Amino acid sequence: MQVILLEKVANLGNLGDVVKVKDGYARNFLIPTGSARRATEGAIKEFEAKRAELERVAGEKLGAAQAQAEKLNGKTVQVAQKAGVDGRLFGSVTNFDIAEGLKAQGFEVNKSQVRLPNGPLKTVGEHPVSVALHTDVVVDITVAVVAAND
Repeated sequence: MQVILLEKVANLGNLGDVVKVKDGYARNFLIPTGSARRATEGAIKEFEAKRAELERVAGEKLGAAQAQAEKLNGKTVQVAQKAGVDGRLFGSVTNFDIAEGLKAQGFEVNKSQVRLPNGPLKTVGEHPVSVALHTDVVVDITVAVVAAND
């Protein structure tokens, strides 16, 4: 299916690109999230008329993400979790727990923006984690997992 991208999509293209993707990817993800639109002649003409406004909105989103990245860069988030004497956790620290910790510090981050390279954290200690605030803005933070005193 041919779609026209309404915003930058990782590993696919930039704003305004007409790309060919699998039907399910377009119907189930790109179109419902507002990232793309079917590339009909009418849609392409309508996009060209709105292109300046869409580029301005994309620039504002990028600017807001960069401003938040400056505040967030190098921060440490502390998460308490029950642990055994050997430092292994009973359970794990997931991207949801990290997003909640960031919200408690005043940063608005979705759990889908938290990138855990090796899966959930399962040991006590400090772990480097990436937060993707925008497709072009990725910030590194430190998650300090401590044993809870329950």
